[in-house]
Amino acid sequence: MLIKYNNLSQQLPAALIASLQTVAGFDEESFVLAHESGERIVSVRLNPAKSLHLISAYSSFEKVPWSNKAWYLPERPSFTLDPSFHAGAYYVQEASSMFLGEVLDQTCDLAKDICVLDLCAAPGGKSIHIQSMITAGSLLVSNEVIKSRVNVLVENITKSGAANVVISNNDSRHFNSLNQFFDVIVVDAPCSGSGLFRKDPTAINEWSLQNTEHCSLRQQRILADIVSSLKPGGVLIYSTCSYSECENEKISDWIVINHSFTSIPLEVKKDWKIIESVTRQGNAGYRFYPGKIKGEGFFIAAFKKAGFEHIKKAGIKNKLQLLTQKELNIIKPFINAALSLTYIKWKNDVLALPAGIYKNLEYLKNTLYLKKAGVNIGSIVRDEFIPSHELAVSTILSIHFPFIEVGKAQALEYLRRHEFKIETSLKGWVILKYNTLPMGWVKILANRINNYYPKEWRILNK
Repeated sequence: MLIKYNNLSQQLPAALIASLQTVAGFDEESFVLAHESGERIVSVRLNPAKSLHLISAYSSFEKVPWSNKAWYLPERPSFTLDPSFHAGAYYVQEASSMFLGEVLDQTCDLAKDICVLDLCAAPGGKSIHIQSMITAGSLLVSNEVIKSRVNVLVENITKSGAANVVISNNDSRHFNSLNQFFDVIVVDAPCSGSGLFRKDPTAINEWSLQNTEHCSLRQQRILADIVSSLKPGGVLIYSTCSYSECENEKISDWIVINHSFTSIPLEVKKDWKIIESVTRQGNAGYRFYPGKIKGEGFFIAAFKKAGFEHIKKAGIKNKLQLLTQKELNIIKPFINAALSLTYIKWKNDVLALPAGIYKNLEYLKNTLYLKKAGVNIGSIVRDEFIPSHELAVSTILSIHFPFIEVGKAQALEYLRRHEFKIETSLKGWVILKYNTLPMGWVKILANRINNYYPKEWRILNK
């Protein structure tokens, strides 16, 4: 059954409204009005590794109160036609979900090198946010179980430029064997999606109380699968985009009762209008309601695992092969010499990772199916280095490498993978930049310029 209020353009399930009457912070009138308004909120978070030139351009906009370097936009522009977006200068992310950064800041020692798992990561907004907050020597494993969603995760992580991220394509049960490996696990769990009704009205027709119960059982299964991979004393962060108590507060109680966790209360400023929801067991969670906050529906809670000691990792089989000194000399002109990196042969390619996480990769590759690790910098063929697009948009590229700065029109032609001409005396491999941001490679030959932007990422919009 659906329920319609006055001129409400989106019909809300009556069962949802009824189920929320006793839930913390629920105000039926403001909730309905928020959905009736048709408001579409657009928010972006800048990439601190790439976006310094954009801060002044955003300074006149309203800030997202709980997230550093994040703003609301007055209207939705064409992100597809903004070269800075393709270069990874910012990420378009729902404002409520950005609260993850505040939770990490309050619950973790981000000055230390840590191992983090983002279990349900696609399309990548939370992973990019996490990576921007951890140290260069930390490791983020960004996982997505659905194969069709992994490619967009790889694309977004690549554009962010990070070298300390490994992307895996695994079910949660595969993490069982990674005993006490992670310091932090983030589970943005698959859910019934009621918190996104304003963004996706079609989801209203798919919602039911039966589906919320089904999601709750799946969430329990996912959490049970990954508990053993979190170190004692480690932090578990659980979130959904659902309003339903069975997917939120009841899951919080289930975690604490069944898996030796304690709830971590958070400090939330009053003017943020985020609702603290305390369960019958005394566990804290945080609810975001449109109509109260400027964002969509969201729930998040943090927990600490009991204990302090963690076991040693098992022995490593099939060790990775490092580059020879001759091969290192070949790639040297392309890499920022100030960075401490380890270079690994991976099939026909060369991967670069922060030196401190090399052993972790050896361990992970024997347990998980990996789609991406560090930065794939390219390949060495008959003593010649063929650079990859990942290197071009990464943060490890040499700052001294030859480049050409282009305007927006030429940048868009490049992103469409069209042929174009540039007046220059440079020859060979050259980086193309827009607003100081590397966008990718061109190879300048005697009579033409080859465009090496990835075919699968090219802009089709005219």
